[in-house]
Amino acid sequence: METPTSQSWHWQAIDPSRNVARAYHLWIQTDLFGWTTVERRWGRIGSKGQGVTLSFPDRAQAEIVARQVRERRKSAFKRIGVGYQEVE
Repeated sequence: METPTSQSWHWQAIDPSRNVARAYHLWIQTDLFGWTTVERRWGRIGSKGQGVTLSFPDRAQAEIVARQVRERRKSAFKRIGVGYQEVE
């Protein structure tokens, strides 16, 4: 059985002149049963926001989904006019 592992990313897109203040969080975790979960949360900074959690039987499938999410964040400037910046 794999030891539970975790990775996380956090991005923000902020532009007061356009009234944009968005946050996006992404986590990859291995649960106690050996499944890998990908959890995403997004919304306006300061609000409750929305989220979704997906479960995968192996980490490779979860990594593919996480990579697709990270690529989508890179294209934010074309879609919302403000790019996401990674927050530590």
